[in-house]
Amino acid sequence: MADYTFNSNRAFIAVIQGGSAAVILDSIVTLCARHQIRREIHFSGESEATGIPLPKPNQSYFLYLHVPFCEVLCPFCSFHKVEFEHAKAANYFEALRTEIQFATDLGYHFDEVYVGGGTPTVQTSELGKTIEFLRGQHVVKRLSVETNPAHLDADCLAALKSIGVNRLSVGVQSFDNQILKKIKRYDKYGDSTSIQKGLKETKGIFSTLNVDMIFNFPGATAQQLQRDLDILTEELSVDQVSFYPLMVGSSTRKFLDQEMGGVDYGRERAFYEQIAIHMLSAGYKRSSAWCFSQNDGLIDEYIADRDEYLGLGSGSFSYLDGAFFSTTFSIPRYLNLVNSGRTGFVRRREMSGAEKIRYYLLTHLFGGVLDLREAESLFDGEFLRRLWLEIAGLKLIGAVRREGDRLQLTEAGYYLWVLMMREFLIGVNSLRDEMRQHISQERSGMSVGA
Repeated sequence: MADYTFNSNRAFIAVIQGGSAAVILDSIVTLCARHQIRREIHFSGESEATGIPLPKPNQSYFLYLHVPFCEVLCPFCSFHKVEFEHAKAANYFEALRTEIQFATDLGYHFDEVYVGGGTPTVQTSELGKTIEFLRGQHVVKRLSVETNPAHLDADCLAALKSIGVNRLSVGVQSFDNQILKKIKRYDKYGDSTSIQKGLKETKGIFSTLNVDMIFNFPGATAQQLQRDLDILTEELSVDQVSFYPLMVGSSTRKFLDQEMGGVDYGRERAFYEQIAIHMLSAGYKRSSAWCFSQNDGLIDEYIADRDEYLGLGSGSFSYLDGAFFSTTFSIPRYLNLVNSGRTGFVRRREMSGAEKIRYYLLTHLFGGVLDLREAESLFDGEFLRRLWLEIAGLKLIGAVRREGDRLQLTEAGYYLWVLMMREFLIGVNSLRDEMRQHISQERSGMSVGA
């Protein structure tokens, strides 16, 4: 990732002084992004997928593996997750290895792997067998695995180190005990002190220790956020922090409304500016619009620098050859499909030429910079011609600037990209809700492909 060092707070101060104008701009961008994403990110009425598409010759791919099991389900989380059962999880990992073999037999080559969830470390022995199986057939250069604070024990960390994990991402969300209680994590994963202790003991074991945080919880204050920032940079000095804005899907809105109050997106910009000023002043670099790193390293948002990716396991998504794919969200159906010699792929949506180009703009500028020569080459000279109006608008509002053959986010543009990616990922959460609906239909006896 490129190094975007912060040199002055004046850009942020100018935005703050803009006051109501900034709020109006944020609202307009939100509505436009939401409208466009709802039109493009869906599987309704789309064709069923019958398998993994063939890979391109001589291309290495990014592989995402989804492990949906958690010991306790967090009510604010929209990801595909199910309650952990030892036997079911063991059967699932076995099916996941079989699906990896299917992709390998088709000719896929994987050089980078991300294991997400759920909680992939619920069964470290099965996870280890899966990674060793994968490494036996692919030259995996970089491996990232998610976990939670309760799994930062010596045995789990040693097992992850032994299978070659480069980056461990720990879902913390907040160090404030009151927030942890409200989001039902205090009793599961410990208080702030115990979480900090686990992170301190984990530092240095992996090339990158990432901490996932969420900002803009209902009722959260700037003082609580500042305490989190001080802990991360001064007391822990972790390698990397990913600050996600709270993203509310239909499956989580009821909990947040009832337990914490409605989400106020009008406060999001101020929180983000507080985060960015602190992290950049503390010597961190931007790896993406919401990820800050002390050194170069892997990031969660692989879509920012990988044009295509394959997702395996129940509840995973893929983007291949201009089409989105989803696997089934039903664990029993996933096991049945794989054990009968098929893959978990059940839905496919072909993107139009314009949709592919807009998706490329969104994901690549999320990393801060877009190489226009690469974009023009990839889209046969159509990139700037198709997007001239959008890019002109982004320049007009001060979100991007062109430097030679590069399009780069400005300081003001980084928050607007956080806003747009928030809307994109809320759209992905809606896809998850859509796929969960297929499970309900399946249980009622209707014939569906999820």
